[in-house]
Amino acid sequence: MARNTKAKGKIVRRFGVNIYGNQKYDRLLRRKPAPPGEPKKKRVRQTEYGRQLNEKQKLKFAYGLSEKQFSNLFYRAKGMRGVTGDNMLQLLERRLDNVVYRIGMASSRAQARQLVSHGHILHNGRKVTIPSAIVRAGDTLAVRERKATRDLVRRLMADNSSRPVPPWLSVSRDDLTASVTVLPSRDVIPSVADDQLVVEFYAKL
Repeated sequence: MARNTKAKGKIVRRFGVNIYGNQKYDRLLRRKPAPPGEPKKKRVRQTEYGRQLNEKQKLKFAYGLSEKQFSNLFYRAKGMRGVTGDNMLQLLERRLDNVVYRIGMASSRAQARQLVSHGHILHNGRKVTIPSAIVRAGDTLAVRERKATRDLVRRLMADNSSRPVPPWLSVSRDDLTASVTVLPSRDVIPSVADDQLVVEFYAKL
C-alpha cells in the first residue's frame, strides 16, 4: 500500500498545526512558523474548496491513511446513524493502530501500525495483523508473550507515560494490557481538523 513519504516536519509546517501530537513539532512550528518554501512570499487566499481539502488532508495525514482508506472510512461513517462528522472521528479513533498509539504502546501511529502488522499485539486474545481493525466496547488488547517484544513495549510505555490516556480506554502498565471501556464520544476526541469541512468536501464529489 502506498504510504506518504514526505517529511513530517514539512507537512506540519504546511498546515501550521501539529497534527501528529509529538512535542518536537510544536518546537518546530515555534522555530519555523512559515510554510516550506519562500517564507516572505504572500500566500494566495484559499478558496472554500481549498479549505475543505486542507481539513481532509490534515486528518488523512494525522492518522496515516491512504486516500482510498480515508474515503472508504468516510462513506462507512456516512452510512451509520448519527452525525457523519462525529461517526468519522469515532471510526478513526477506534482503529486498532490508533488505540495502540493512544494507550502509549507506541510513540507514533506509524510505529503502532508496525507493531500490529508484525503480530505483536493481541486483540481479544488473538493475534491480529490488520491495523485498520475497528475495536468495540469491551475489547481487550495485550502484548504478545515474547520477551523482546514485551521489553520494547515496556520501554515505549515508560517513554510515553506523560501522554494522557483517553477516558474511554483503560491501561495496565504492569501487565501490558488495555481495554476499551466505552466507545469514544465526540467531546473526548481531540481533532486536528474541522470535521464539518471534511463532510462538505465529500458532499461535492
